Parts: sequence; C-alpha cells; structure tokens
Amino acid sequence: MALRERPLSPHLQVYRPQLTTVMSILHRAAGILLTFGALGMAWWLLALDAGGDRYARAAHLLASPLGLIVLFAVSLALVYHLLNGVRHLLWDMGWGFEIDDTYRSGWAVAVLSVVFTAAIWFAVFGAHA
Repeated sequence: MALRERPLSPHLQVYRPQLTTVMSILHRAAGILLTFGALGMAWWLLALDAGGDRYARAAHLLASPLGLIVLFAVSLALVYHLLNGVRHLLWDMGWGFEIDDTYRSGWAVAVLSVVFTAAIWFAVFGAHA
C-alpha cells in the first residue's frame, strides 16, 4: 500500500481561514509579542536605573519612528490579548458558543482593540501633538 502524505490533523492548507482561526492565531502571536515587549520593558528599566547616556540612548530609540511603531504594536497586542482573554473567560463560563455570538464577539474584540489602543495613544500623546 502506498502512503499518502497528508496532514495528521486539520491544517491551514485544508481549510480556508475563518474569523475564529485568525483570532486564535493572533492571540498566540500577541502573546509572543508581549513576551518580547516585557523584555523591552526590562531593558528600558535597566537603562532608567543606569541613568545618564544609557537612558538617553534608550529614550532616543523609543522616541524614534521605529520605536514608536514597536510601542504601538506592543500596546495593540496588549489590548487585543486582554480583550480576547476576557472573551475566552466568557466561553469558560459557557457564554457565547453559538456561531453568531462567536462571530459577534470576535468582531467586537477586533474593533475594540483598535479603538481602545487609539484612545490610549491619543490620551498619552494627543495633548502633546
């Protein structure tokens, strides 16, 4: 008998992406990004403790366009991971398992993540612009 090469379980090549699939992948990616964000925060705190030139370099890097993009991405990941985590907690309590509810809560998490992140950035930097 010839062996057919196929995935052992449903795979991205088999099914077309759905909102629930994309949200699950983004939740994991946000967790990974938050890990690197935590390392970046530790680096910044060590630079703050060292003071002087080290802190000046860290502050300059974080205020650069690339630094601001990274900070925005980490803050978006934090808000998304938080909101999607609340969504998962509601599922753990047995709420929102109907297909319509699952899609409605998924879109709510996606939209509110962008809105809340933009509101946070406006609150922090909007008055200074």
